[in-house]
Amino acid sequence: MNDETFNMSMRKFLKTVGVTSQQKIEEAVRRAQERGALPEGPLPVRMVLTIEPLGLAHEVNGEIRTEGSA
Repeated sequence: MNDETFNMSMRKFLKTVGVTSQQKIEEAVRRAQERGALPEGPLPVRMVLTIEPLGLAHEVNGEIRTEGSA
């Protein structure tokens, strides 16, 4: 395994995940606001990473606060 190739490939993937995830979250929040359906308070969020050939399943839980959420 070439560590440099592996690290560059992983960083590229994670950058794509971060950018596209932020865009999707912003779009969903905007649509909910436009419909008047944005829940009050922080939004619970869960991200799941899987690499099936390696048997990896990693879950990260958190919350995203919107304007005015406590």
